[in-house]
Amino acid sequence: MLNEVCRCCGEKLNNVFLDLGVSPLANSYVKSENQMENVYPLRTYICEKCFLVQVQDYESPEHIFSDYAYFSSYSNSWLTHCQNYVENMMGKFHYTSETQVVEIASNDGYLLQYFKEKGVSVLGIEPAENVAKVAMSKGIETSVNFFGTPIAKALKQKGKMADLLLGNNVLAHVPDLNDFVAGMKILLKPKGTITMEFPHLLRLIENNQFDTIYHEHYSYFSFSTVTRLFAQHQLSVYDVEQLSTHGGSIRIYASHSENPCFLTQASVHELLDKEAKFGMKNIEMYRGFQEKIEQLKRRIMKFLIELKDQGKVIAGYGAPAKGNTLINYCGIDCDYLDFTVDRSQYKQGTFLPGSRIPVYSPEKLKLTQPDYVFILPWNLKDEIIEQTSFIREWGGKWILPIPDIHIVE
Repeated sequence: MLNEVCRCCGEKLNNVFLDLGVSPLANSYVKSENQMENVYPLRTYICEKCFLVQVQDYESPEHIFSDYAYFSSYSNSWLTHCQNYVENMMGKFHYTSETQVVEIASNDGYLLQYFKEKGVSVLGIEPAENVAKVAMSKGIETSVNFFGTPIAKALKQKGKMADLLLGNNVLAHVPDLNDFVAGMKILLKPKGTITMEFPHLLRLIENNQFDTIYHEHYSYFSFSTVTRLFAQHQLSVYDVEQLSTHGGSIRIYASHSENPCFLTQASVHELLDKEAKFGMKNIEMYRGFQEKIEQLKRRIMKFLIELKDQGKVIAGYGAPAKGNTLINYCGIDCDYLDFTVDRSQYKQGTFLPGSRIPVYSPEKLKLTQPDYVFILPWNLKDEIIEQTSFIREWGGKWILPIPDIHIVE
């Protein structure tokens, strides 16, 4: 294997958490049916010392993220989540025009735009140039870089230290965790706060969310592992919130360990206790996940085969990375899903990696009137069902694969 030691603590990795066979890069959409593409083993390991779940890193971040297919602003519910976050931070910390907010992996400016509207100074750090250009077109200052200690030191020299340093769903995308967290330590003002949101490993295991595993997600975090990682760099996690986003996420609040302004909240101890009771520090708990997912795979395929044997037409909704993991692991192709649709114009007219299922505009659903719509971004099911409620006109129904395959009418 390529990374033989844990990227958090350096311990040798011996225990497989979940092996999903081979898969292409989940966000590498194919322009032509005849285009060749690479596939890589998709295997995750669990560290016996710090309990970080991590995937083997076969491709560099530069290859995966420099031209990126994911634009955060296409989800209305996610934008609402971000607006609420900004209101929360403004109320909690009373930020003004003198405040510097820095977001790591700022994408298309989906969040910083709301701070900017309130007159707060903002800076985005985003490695994907095509996505960063969209943020810049909104007037959001953006540095096109991968975050780590070099960029943190450079920004500090320019006086760009952060009162609020935030990152949403970026921690999983970082191959060098220690350099990344060390960079946050450098860039954070003495009395500043870090907030990080990321999917919770406990919820992944509890709800069979195996499809959230793909090559660009290098790591999968429990709360106890994150607090350990931050402590290694003299950063203290003083508060935590449990969120519904992405199938169950957590938002941590951290500060310099030497900063006496923030007291550790009861929420920290409560979540650590919850994880301990669940078995997040028991290696045996992790070893049972492979069999659970193999059984789920068989149920999904049996379900789809029975519908197709009845002559039903099944279309997909969405072209998310998680959907590509599910499709490729289960062996789903055009024999099962006739096509899928997505709101992102960047994905329309392409084919899903591996399966070569074509991606169209959502208007295709009205033209073809499928019997079932298979929701691939199941974490956005409420938003998608509302947007596609018109399928009820011809008796259409929705299929959700996670936590188990089922129909929504």
